Amino acid sequence: MAMSITLEEFLSQHNASYDLIPHPHTGSSMETAEESHVPGMRLAKAVVIRDDGRYLMVVVPSPEHVDMGLLRQQFGHAVTVASEAELADLFPDCETGAVPPLGTAWGVDTYVDESLLAETEVYFEAGDHESVVRVSGDQFEKLLEDAERGYFGRAM
Repeated sequence: MAMSITLEEFLSQHNASYDLIPHPHTGSSMETAEESHVPGMRLAKAVVIRDDGRYLMVVVPSPEHVDMGLLRQQFGHAVTVASEAELADLFPDCETGAVPPLGTAWGVDTYVDESLLAETEVYFEAGDHESVVRVSGDQFEKLLEDAERGYFGRAM
């Protein structure tokens, strides 16, 4: 599989300048960072959660976990991580575990960790386990201009 068609169209619609970087097949975001020779804090990881029947995407640096306690406080109730079957339905042109962190491209409300917006370059999965997209930090921020901002991650 190559770059997700939805992602490619979204980047084109936003006149985004980016590089597509191939890497050996990986099974986790930290492995992707290592194989792509990218600092983990610059690799954006998407985690999809279920909140009362709707889906939200939370984007954090790859070495971090989404802080579910913080989200519980923010939403006033517990939220759960979406299942692989749900991800396959939501992101049909992406491989499971390789969802790009631009939820709005698929109509999913997105929350982005502020720490990623401070980076000069940001990398993220292209929809498969064999390539990443590199954008400038400014470009990443523009692509996520509609996202809710905050601090949603915690160190693993």
